Amino acid sequence: MPPTTGTAPVIKVLPEPSDLPAPLPEPAVDDLRLETVLGALSDPLRLTIIRKLLLESEQFDHTCGWFGFDRPKSSLTHHFKALREAGLTRQRQYGLERRSHVRVDDLNTRFPGLLDLVTAWSPDA
Repeated sequence: MPPTTGTAPVIKVLPEPSDLPAPLPEPAVDDLRLETVLGALSDPLRLTIIRKLLLESEQFDHTCGWFGFDRPKSSLTHHFKALREAGLTRQRQYGLERRSHVRVDDLNTRFPGLLDLVTAWSPDA
């Protein structure tokens, strides 16, 4: 169960390590578009990915295997790419694997309150 303050889940923001590889191409903060972000979040699996990263992160960034989804790797690759291209996540290449984290500061700057709505969503509702 994610930690909460009152009734709202608390977004986990872990410190960025100093020795990270460069991020893969992504839109700049000023280029983030609400319709693109909402389009990416309209898929329940992608919404679950973002929510899990926001509430359950154990380290700064995670591979797709950390999520424990029973999906083909090609399907997961597609979903993670859609999230990155929409500007929701930042991905970095570590050898043969890509790891992702949510662009919390960028999204809060551009769309205040959006991530609070994402964390309030329940996949069981």
